Amino acid sequence: MSDLKLFQTQGSAMSELESSSAPLEKGLQTQFETNLDTLLGVRFLASEYATTHGGRMDTLGIDENGYPVIIEYKRDRSENVINQGLFYLDWLMDHRGDFEILVRDRYGKQSAEAIEWSAPRLICIAADFTKYDEHAVKQMGRNIELVRYRKFGDDLLLLELLTAVSATSSTSTAIAAGNGSKPRKDKTVSEYMQDMGPELAELFADAETYLLGRGDDVTKKVTQFYLAYRRIKNFACVEVRPTLNQIKMFLKLDPDTVELEEGFSRDVRKIGHFGTGDLEMTISSHDDLERAKPLILRSYEES
Repeated sequence: MSDLKLFQTQGSAMSELESSSAPLEKGLQTQFETNLDTLLGVRFLASEYATTHGGRMDTLGIDENGYPVIIEYKRDRSENVINQGLFYLDWLMDHRGDFEILVRDRYGKQSAEAIEWSAPRLICIAADFTKYDEHAVKQMGRNIELVRYRKFGDDLLLLELLTAVSATSSTSTAIAAGNGSKPRKDKTVSEYMQDMGPELAELFADAETYLLGRGDDVTKKVTQFYLAYRRIKNFACVEVRPTLNQIKMFLKLDPDTVELEEGFSRDVRKIGHFGTGDLEMTISSHDDLERAKPLILRSYEES
């Protein structure tokens, strides 16, 4: 692990906080589960969820984009949480009904119907991973994230997204239809993207280049109705509107902290929309994109 140091200032003096990367204990798992949405953008569903094969998933949840999430914690340096998690991913895909009941009972029927089965996620959390772990997940073609943690003092926790692999998947519409439910009639974001003219396609490409270029930890997820750009959590969601020749971008910023401009930025806390984010940006030109960049950067840095 990189030699991260954290210092505390007291007046003009600075002191280094002692850090710990000891193997994860049950108490820390409980802290994760209590604050799962804040830490990982995942809504909690179950702890130590038993499978029919006698195994137990450490933490089960659903993320802000509707994807099922399995979280496994590495408590021992020799424990292979990646292989264990992959086994649970396969089990989950074969037992979708059980997961849907969990979501329905905790978050309601609408959330259960909106589950994205195209690419469930596995998040592995540990004090450290080996270079072989990092290499292995890149070869697997599954949605796997390796997250390292480090504690500083008694009340500071650092999370570092070490590796994130975003697997290519089929469209959510096809998955939904194959699962016995009726595919939605709304156009998908992929279909809207096919309708983009040259000018909007160029604007979208430049916007995406900026979003992905914020850091090596940025990944892109194509959902049914929007594109999500995230680190550990979403920091921007994008819809394309070919008929209006514009991009709608939703950022995770408090609209009260932004000087809103009519026709460009809008508070959507009480307005329904796809994806996450309370600040809507309407981007119709490269000038709009340049104006949006400082806010995009803020959302990235705060995510």
